[in-house]
Amino acid sequence: QGIQWTAVEFFDNSIICNLIENSKCGILAMLDEECLRPGVVNEDTFLTKLNKLFATHKHYESKETQNAQHIMDASLPSQCFRIHHYAGKVTYNVTGFIEKNNDLLFRDLSQAMWASQHALLRSLFPEGDPQKVSLKLPPTASFQFKASVATLMKNLYSKNPNYIRCIKPNETKTAMLFTPELVLAQIRYLGLMENVRVRRAGYAFRQLYDSFLERYKMLSPHTWPRWTGSHREGTEVLLADLALPPEELAFGHTKIFIRSPRTLFDLERRRQERVAELATLIQKIFRGWRCRTQYQLMRKSQIIISAWFR
Repeated sequence: QGIQWTAVEFFDNSIICNLIENSKCGILAMLDEECLRPGVVNEDTFLTKLNKLFATHKHYESKETQNAQHIMDASLPSQCFRIHHYAGKVTYNVTGFIEKNNDLLFRDLSQAMWASQHALLRSLFPEGDPQKVSLKLPPTASFQFKASVATLMKNLYSKNPNYIRCIKPNETKTAMLFTPELVLAQIRYLGLMENVRVRRAGYAFRQLYDSFLERYKMLSPHTWPRWTGSHREGTEVLLADLALPPEELAFGHTKIFIRSPRTLFDLERRRQERVAELATLIQKIFRGWRCRTQYQLMRKSQIIISAWFR
């Protein structure tokens, strides 16, 4: 529409996503590589590899990187690493990472479930199909997770989803109890502050010039009852007569944009008042016409009666 846009600062979470799921050097890729590596595999070698790979990453932190930067932090154990997410820091303990990543269902169990006569069970274990048996190593938990996320994102991009964000007021499910710290944490993690800033910087209402002029042209003597110019010019004249704040309005190629709902509510209030005035005017004109018509009829009748009487 060619309107000016004010840039809104927000945290780009792509750097965190790349840190975790980069296909070559992400945390999940390093975990898969460590699981498939021959020889003795344990969490210590996995954590050492992460520390070496992300030693200078500003969103990664571990005891080794802290020591290199001469940072004393007793809250971070030696078997843990920490990621600086946009909503805060999260600490991960690598104990059990290798085992859980390889914790897959045995192939004979998958084949047994697939051989079931129950259609739902067969659909839950497609890897049990003997015709699809592969010599490749079974997928790890992190690989399946990335595949599930990719499928989900593909599905979301093909739709127009409507997100409903729910916030818990307290942890005890108690009525009339509001925990500010809990609510604030949820607001940060959901990114609601960034959404609010984007909403405030944007325009809450937009409408084609012809539809807008048709609805509100009664508010200006220059556009009511008929406007002979273009719809955009009529809209500009109308809003100029209403003396609305310029920062509340933006004129696009085919649409008028209004920033805040308050301005739109003010337009609707003025329109309702004007409709009431026009309704009163119509009633007054009709009643005057009716009275004049009745008077003319009575006057004509009086003349006829007088003529016959004489």
